[in-house]
Amino acid sequence: MNILLLGSGGREHALAWKISQSPLLKTLYIAPGNAGTIQCGVNVPIPVNDFNAIRNFVLDHSVSMVVVGPEDPLVNGIHDFFLQDEQLERIPVIGPVAQAAMLEGSKDFAKKFMNRHNIPTAAYHAFNKTSLGEGISFISGSKPPFVLKADGLAAGKGVVICQDSESAIRELTHMIRDEKFGEASENVIIEEFLSGIELSVFVLTDGISYKILPEAKDYKKIGENDTGPNTGGMGSISPVPFADEAFMDKIRTKIIQPTVEGLRKENIDYRGFIFFGLINVKGEPFVIEYNCRMGDPEAESVIPRISNDLVELFKAVAEKRLNMETLRINPDFTATVMLVSIGYPDKYEKGKLISGVNDITDSLIFHAGTSFDPVHSSVLTNGGRVMAVTSFGKTMEEAVNRSNQNAGKISYDGKYFRRDIGFDL
Repeated sequence: MNILLLGSGGREHALAWKISQSPLLKTLYIAPGNAGTIQCGVNVPIPVNDFNAIRNFVLDHSVSMVVVGPEDPLVNGIHDFFLQDEQLERIPVIGPVAQAAMLEGSKDFAKKFMNRHNIPTAAYHAFNKTSLGEGISFISGSKPPFVLKADGLAAGKGVVICQDSESAIRELTHMIRDEKFGEASENVIIEEFLSGIELSVFVLTDGISYKILPEAKDYKKIGENDTGPNTGGMGSISPVPFADEAFMDKIRTKIIQPTVEGLRKENIDYRGFIFFGLINVKGEPFVIEYNCRMGDPEAESVIPRISNDLVELFKAVAEKRLNMETLRINPDFTATVMLVSIGYPDKYEKGKLISGVNDITDSLIFHAGTSFDPVHSSVLTNGGRVMAVTSFGKTMEEAVNRSNQNAGKISYDGKYFRRDIGFDL
């Protein structure tokens, strides 16, 4: 079968790497892809939100499945677009419809959903331009620290934690009035601060049944020991040592099951990945956020541990028979270290020549912000997060050390990576 994968990041390279191993696959197309996905299939220069161009390509190339990597096209309704077109409606889209994707597209929507279905999460209040004064008064009358979240999509960077009232008021004003995150922060959630350790849990669901994928922990801060501003993610670990059987059972019964059942009760057809951003507060799991797709860089640690044919699992999702599949997981650890451009997450330069990748044989390399120069047959940096180095190990330390060693072998001007991924585990 011909499959079209939408996206261009490290998550999409990991998905492409896994999909390309399926005996069911004829040709994998990636739109728009990156310099790494070229190794897995055919890159197609189509933006992920150009639905008409995607439609024409799917029909012209006999594509029989579309896998959506990033959140933007899901929130914008790519699945709905297919369902509403009589020539496309029978082609399965792996990713939820727009209403379901609002679990990620709106923090306020997600909070209300969790409250309706008694899913544990932090208490919150929502504010916008018309209620900015109320927000300032709320902060003034509350105890810090404060968690401020842009309601909409902000590429993983729309969360700010303030340690005092003054900085929280300044940040709330900057987010709402000055549109710090553009339209994403027209509405802002002020959330109760929960103290604990975070982890990410993923399920693949057909809307009725689900499979719990390997959990992971990602590292958002740019600096070692979790210092500095948030990024899209500097690395990840899977599995998470504290997520033992008892804790995972709490996640399943208190969070995953009520989420899937809640979607079904509300007649929201959800077929694809659900990402649960969680925090362990004294042994109890709380939901920090939902995402409607795989995480990044968690995907680079999680997907290599899945032993199943991923296309078979996707077919089962499309046909609502996921309960008939048995998930097989590699028990070893994986550690992902993300190489970024100096200056990220703020200003950084692109177009730097990358070398040393071909010298690495005992780690997986997943490209993120890269491009291929066909004239010189070279790979160049093309983003803030450039590429991920993922390694297996019998222990977490072994996996981390291998990724760090191989990250050191890759060269480009302005390379930076954290060497302490997993430091808190």
